[in-house]
Amino acid sequence: MLFASLSLRHLQACALLATGLAAPAQALDLRQAYDAAFTHDASIRAARAGADAARERLPQALAQRRPQVTLSATRNYNDLESKSSDAFGQPRRASNDYYSGNQTLSVRQPLYRPYLGAQVGQARAQVDEANASLERDEQALVVRVSEAYFDALLARDQIALLQAQKASNVTQLDAARKSFAAGTGARTDVDEVQARLDMTLAQELEITQNVEFTQRRLEVLTGQSAAALAGLDVPRFVPTAPQLQRLDDWIARAEAASPELQALRAQGEAARLEVQKAQAGHLPTLDAVAQWSRSQSDSVSSVNSRYAQKSVGLQLNVPLYAGGAVNSQVRQALASEERAREALESARRDLGVRVHQEFRSMTEGVLRVRALEQAERSAQQALLSNQKSLQAGSRTTLDVLQAQQQHTTTLRDLAQARYRYLLAQLHLRSLAGEDRLLNIERANAWLLP
Repeated sequence: MLFASLSLRHLQACALLATGLAAPAQALDLRQAYDAAFTHDASIRAARAGADAARERLPQALAQRRPQVTLSATRNYNDLESKSSDAFGQPRRASNDYYSGNQTLSVRQPLYRPYLGAQVGQARAQVDEANASLERDEQALVVRVSEAYFDALLARDQIALLQAQKASNVTQLDAARKSFAAGTGARTDVDEVQARLDMTLAQELEITQNVEFTQRRLEVLTGQSAAALAGLDVPRFVPTAPQLQRLDDWIARAEAASPELQALRAQGEAARLEVQKAQAGHLPTLDAVAQWSRSQSDSVSSVNSRYAQKSVGLQLNVPLYAGGAVNSQVRQALASEERAREALESARRDLGVRVHQEFRSMTEGVLRVRALEQAERSAQQALLSNQKSLQAGSRTTLDVLQAQQQHTTTLRDLAQARYRYLLAQLHLRSLAGEDRLLNIERANAWLLP
């Protein structure tokens, strides 16, 4: 009777730990982990810096359409020596030292430059791409943090299950040895329990390493200690099917709101405008030019003379022949536009496949969790029945060990199914471009407060 009661208590404690009911105080929850990673993770900080850099392309492009004002000035010291002959043919040498200089103020206002119009539109598309890419990376951060968080919880659940199983095996081994010493047990019972205990100890080493790895992975993302995590509140956890029941609705939402597709659409627009920029190489340009200049002793013949000049006019440039470079640039831009268009189509199809996968994982996850909950109840009942039958002499110790292993495996699979459901929900809503914080809050609501 001692054998049965201890084994059952250990497995019940194992289930309690595996479901997260014993979460420590001041534990890091999923929302806190995401907020910490949002400010600490180096890759997301790099993405924000990259977006900031890309946004500067628009003011740079707009600046090319505004007046360009330049001022130049020079100041020189001149040492002039001249040699000549006088009226009698005698050589004559003269030396003259003087300063010379000039100042020029120029104003140029583009009036007709098709290239600049396409460049501004392209800069806007590139800014849109940068914003969408940043949103994509921030959505990816939701998934990365969630995966790291739930992997850490699962690893802790597994070690709790294994430690409970180890404690039960130790109790069983002690009982088997006492029974064998008293002459009421068999040597095979001792050997079977010892073999199972040795295997459990070997598995414990591997899972302990996984616990440390998953904790370290989460700490690297968040920059905070992950020694205490808020576990899953199993009594309140009720998985439900997706809000939109039809897969096509999710795919349509993802295609409309996915930041990944938005970035690729912006790339396509930038590639289309690149074609216009290349074609503008055949077109003339017209600028308004105003200039004021002042010079002093700017040549040998104008020493000690000053000049001031003002001019206003138009400057027309007409390209005639560039050796075929413009035509080559147009062909290159057209090929790049085709590549961007096909990349968008490829990403759209791949997005549909990923949405399908996560939709199925979420809908089937509801059924899997329910089935495993029933399987866990059945496995627990089978364990109790085998323990009672062992006392009655109709079952062996091996039967109890196998029933206990089945119960532990079912608890592990149940924990995996719950976390997989939560991850599928996060993945699906992230692919659909839903609000990141709302997505995190939905998952965080299932954790212990």
